[in-house]
Amino acid sequence: MSTWLPVSPCTPPGCATHDGAARHPVPAAALLLAGCALTLTGALCAPPALLLGRVRRERLTRAWAHGVLRAFGVRMHVVGRPEGHRDGPGVLVVANHVSWLDIPLVAAVCPGRMLAKSDIRNWPLLGPLAALGGTLFVERERLRALPATVQALASALRGGARVVVFPEGSTWCGRGPGGRFRPAAFQAAIDAEAAVQPVRIRYRDAAGVRGAAAGAAAFVGDDPLAVSLWRVVRAAGLTAEIHVMPPIPASSVHGRRALAGLAQSTVASDSANLPAESVHH
Repeated sequence: MSTWLPVSPCTPPGCATHDGAARHPVPAAALLLAGCALTLTGALCAPPALLLGRVRRERLTRAWAHGVLRAFGVRMHVVGRPEGHRDGPGVLVVANHVSWLDIPLVAAVCPGRMLAKSDIRNWPLLGPLAALGGTLFVERERLRALPATVQALASALRGGARVVVFPEGSTWCGRGPGGRFRPAAFQAAIDAEAAVQPVRIRYRDAAGVRGAAAGAAAFVGDDPLAVSLWRVVRAAGLTAEIHVMPPIPASSVHGRRALAGLAQSTVASDSANLPAESVHH
């Protein structure tokens, strides 16, 4: 692995655990089957959905993504509204990254073209469908490929697309301030003269405690996907919070690093209010 790639301190034994209210294994298994079935159905329906107009396609995507969350037993709480489509450049949506749940969560509120690691392109069935659905891929291990990725992002934004990026470059469990926002994607927003839409993602349990729920949702390190799926469906009362912040014009600050820093501080602005047990030591 390249030394320039971001590394999170989060590990499955230390972060991806759940000690709160739990569902019985039988209904949890039913949720797991329902969630996987609905996810696969959405992937298979992606090609014909491309024939729909943008408004109808986004409405369908929102409904499907919300259904996936509910099928896995996760409730959703939304604060704020994303910037609507307008003439001219699109919007770069940037969010902190906690879990695989972040993807349907963001899609339920701000559907757009996702930036994903190139490995996903080679996944059976889902890889080709992701590419067909407009996913943009980045070769994270090849630093020389980064300028081409930035150009692709800028081109999509110039074309009026909403592009979704998790600029931390890795998942963090959500119990601390998270990682630094990498500036590359923000250069694309500057080049396209697009706005940046910061989005904050948090998870809380049935009692409203965020720190306790973060471990159930967290998908970090070498945590197997099957284990993470089971942990999510077993966590009773898991709620995903998404807070859509006011957009930031790319021209409002000087340079990509300043823009990335402003977006990061906006997303993490309430991290000081997390309970004491939710902070990394």
